[in-house]
Amino acid sequence: MEDCHVIKIGGSVFDIAENIIHAIISAGRPAIIIPGGGPFIGPTKKCGTGDEESHWMAIAGMEQYGWYLSSFGVPATDHLELLQNQSILLPYRIMRDEDPLPHTWDVSSDTIAAWLAWRLRQKLILVKSVDGIFIDGRLQSRVTVPVPSREVDPCLIPFVLGHKVPTFLVNGRKRKRLISFLNGVGVPGTVIGTTF
Repeated sequence: MEDCHVIKIGGSVFDIAENIIHAIISAGRPAIIIPGGGPFIGPTKKCGTGDEESHWMAIAGMEQYGWYLSSFGVPATDHLELLQNQSILLPYRIMRDEDPLPHTWDVSSDTIAAWLAWRLRQKLILVKSVDGIFIDGRLQSRVTVPVPSREVDPCLIPFVLGHKVPTFLVNGRKRKRLISFLNGVGVPGTVIGTTF
């Protein structure tokens, strides 16, 4: 089977999520789509619960976003396996069973998606509403050492570098760029790691 990209759709592109799903479908490649949190995370942050409760509430929010993404024509599953087509991965059961990451707001759906990609031994694509990772106002084509970043959660870069998960951040708001990338054409964005 050809490579099955793990594609995390961030909450910042919630309003155009349908277009992104259709772009993934039209690319015709096997893909496991990981939902971000989107508007389902906001209420969790306002609850004032402890780290333990907030961690699982936030992952439950990812699950809600996943069902929303599934409404655009991609089946949802809670099984961590490679398939021949596209699927939305609902992460709650897997994360409860394995509980591999710290329970802190420094771990968001970014690092959860990276852990899932690592488990599957696949590349990770982060679809966000930014062009990539910026340092001192300059877009980085590649990041190979841990650096502070507002574009991803604090644990993401150390995790993907430490676990050697080839990762690429692409702007989902630039439709032609996203479609080109999904079809194997090089586009602006940020590679995290030494390969992609």
